[in-house]
Amino acid sequence: MITVLLSLLSVLNSKFLQRLICLHGKLICSIVWFLKQHFHYFFLWKEGQVLHRSKRGWVWNQFFVIEEYTGPDPVLVGRLHSDVDSGIGNIKYILSGEGAGTIFVIDDKTGNIHATKTLDREEQAQYTLTAQAVDRDTNKPLEPPSEFIVKVQDINDNPPEFLHGPYYARVPEMSNVGTSVMQVTATDADDPTYGNSARLVYSILQGQPYFSVEPQTGIIRTALPNMDREARQEYDVVIQAKDMGGHMGGLSGTTEVKITLTDVNDNPPKFPQSVYSMSVSEDKVPGEEVGRLKAKDPDLGDNGMVNYRLVDGDGLAMFELRTDSETREAVIKLKKPVDFETKRSYTLKVEGSNPHIDPQYLAWGPYKDEATIKISVEDADEPPVFVDPSYTFEVEENAPEGTLVGRVHAKDTDVANNPVRYMIPLYTDIEQFFSINAEDGKITTTRPLDREAQPWHNISVSATEIGMYAQTHTSKPENVKRIGTEFDVCGHVIETVSAVDKDEMAHRQHFTFSLAPEVTHNHNFSLKDNRDSTASIYVLRKGFSRLTQDVYYLPIEINDNGFPAMSSTNTLTIRVCSCDSRNTILSCNVEPYVLPAGLSTGALIAILACIVILLAIVVLFVALRRQKKEPLIVFEEEDIRENIITYDDEGGGEEDTEAFDIATLQNPDGANGFLPRKDIKPELQYPMRPGAGRPAANSVDVDDFIKTRIAEADSDPTAPPYDSIQIYGYEGRGSLAGSLSSLESVTTESDLDYDYLQSWGPRFKKLADLYGTKDCFINDGDDGEDS
Repeated sequence: MITVLLSLLSVLNSKFLQRLICLHGKLICSIVWFLKQHFHYFFLWKEGQVLHRSKRGWVWNQFFVIEEYTGPDPVLVGRLHSDVDSGIGNIKYILSGEGAGTIFVIDDKTGNIHATKTLDREEQAQYTLTAQAVDRDTNKPLEPPSEFIVKVQDINDNPPEFLHGPYYARVPEMSNVGTSVMQVTATDADDPTYGNSARLVYSILQGQPYFSVEPQTGIIRTALPNMDREARQEYDVVIQAKDMGGHMGGLSGTTEVKITLTDVNDNPPKFPQSVYSMSVSEDKVPGEEVGRLKAKDPDLGDNGMVNYRLVDGDGLAMFELRTDSETREAVIKLKKPVDFETKRSYTLKVEGSNPHIDPQYLAWGPYKDEATIKISVEDADEPPVFVDPSYTFEVEENAPEGTLVGRVHAKDTDVANNPVRYMIPLYTDIEQFFSINAEDGKITTTRPLDREAQPWHNISVSATEIGMYAQTHTSKPENVKRIGTEFDVCGHVIETVSAVDKDEMAHRQHFTFSLAPEVTHNHNFSLKDNRDSTASIYVLRKGFSRLTQDVYYLPIEINDNGFPAMSSTNTLTIRVCSCDSRNTILSCNVEPYVLPAGLSTGALIAILACIVILLAIVVLFVALRRQKKEPLIVFEEEDIRENIITYDDEGGGEEDTEAFDIATLQNPDGANGFLPRKDIKPELQYPMRPGAGRPAANSVDVDDFIKTRIAEADSDPTAPPYDSIQIYGYEGRGSLAGSLSSLESVTTESDLDYDYLQSWGPRFKKLADLYGTKDCFINDGDDGEDS
């Protein structure tokens, strides 16, 4: 008996009993109460001995109640019982503490505790209560109060949640299989210490076969090698977390992870073409752009940066390469002037390479590419060039007119080798001491010269290609250098200027030219010092227009090599000229510009629109003037002056339905009186009534005429009877059926048979009665005769 009790008591003190109390609280509490009623001591088994323990006043264990209970009756949590309770109802049980009286209620007689509300472990996991037994009559405590705990037992009622989703992650492209991307973590509000309600397992729902996830940790890893960002950059991965260890019936939650592949330098630069063709005109100045090319690299940022350089070719001395920092293009620029007549084509080899190379992908190289550039030189129309930049001639004073001073020679360096025409500008030889042969360049005197009056004469000679625009070389120095020539510009201009000095050492001097500092950044013209005491003026753009600006001023600074060195700033005047289709100068004078006689399209449209509007106004005005406001006149039926056709007429045929001519009624002849019929001889005619005057010709109104005739007929005492023949002014052609007299005028019997009228129907009954057969009755049945 003791062994059985000890075993039972061991079960009661085990954790299993705690679970069992939660599910079957009433049964266990009843068992405990039964044992306490029959035994006054607990026996605990320890090291083979039975230990004696003193009796306690309260007997209960820790109570449990399942959360989210939805039964119809309050759930029994447990039962309290005191040793002093003899069962006669003199003991009153009182419950106090958390939820006492609201969530937990106690039967003060039996000690049964019930939960009246649904409990949620996630809101509160346990409740601490205090129980006390008092005398029902005196409310005096019978035993000191004791504290106990009611724990809410967890069920799987909460799904896993990803509190920080959605997630964003980045992983380098071309990563190895198994590279960690990121870790996602889900939380479950259920009790992790009880059952599998909070045991989570991770799985991937979307994103295979590129990525995988570890079931226990939630770490996302790459599952495929060599994922290329250039092929696909972003991936959408869906991760699921499921409780109950992933078994069936567990709750689950999902989150989205957006994974982006970051760029690595895994692509070398590549030129779209292996050979590029460019061209440059021989009149371009150094520093001007010849062409551009670009190598493509699909990588981003520094990984896609390309550096360019010239590595080979016969044009390395003539061209240079720059990299555009914005567009990352290789820009080929002219380094030295090119000459079409000397060399017509050049070849360059350009290399494009990545400056930042990842050693991890070095084996995928080389990270560079080459392209060939073929540059052709285009011929430009260059000005003639003098064989010598300056000439010094001597002539004896008082030499007769026409004495040969010397000869200058210029040639056209172009392939066309056009002939050259020479001339001395007037402003360089104002007094016209010299003349030049336009064909061969021979300079002669035009009058005797006096050395004492002027020992030096500085003149300029211009050489112009025949058929081309004028190109003049001028100078007018006076001890210091000064340029006073006006150059004529035709679209684009190339000019050469030079300077001489009146000093005695002029033949040993050397001049240098440069643009004045204030026009260094001039966009119209540039200057190039030829280092031979001459300078070339270049036009930087095309499309000069005299309407916009006809004169340009270019300050030029000139320095000599004397001691001390002297310099001066002179202004070169450049005038825009009118040229023909062959670029031959027509006029460089300032002329008033005559606007074209024709009008622009917009002006013509505006004028036509005004004319149309004026015509419309005139037409509308005339229409309103002609419009007449007539009063509303209601004519009687007999006043209607239109062709009224009666289709139910039983007359003689179509001729009776022919329309009459209204002009007949308006005939003045009808106003004189009646017109006798020509086809019928009247039996009785009456003379014209007195007083009937003849109206004026072409003044008859039909309506008044008819009304007048009707009034006269009605008041005429001599009017013929109604059954007589009426004479009308005009009846038209006679009917095929012939003329009929009044029906009342038939007084003699006729031989015609009108019996057929009986078969014409009710509409002709009256006519049939007048002309039809009548039966007469005589004595003794004699036959009747027709009447």
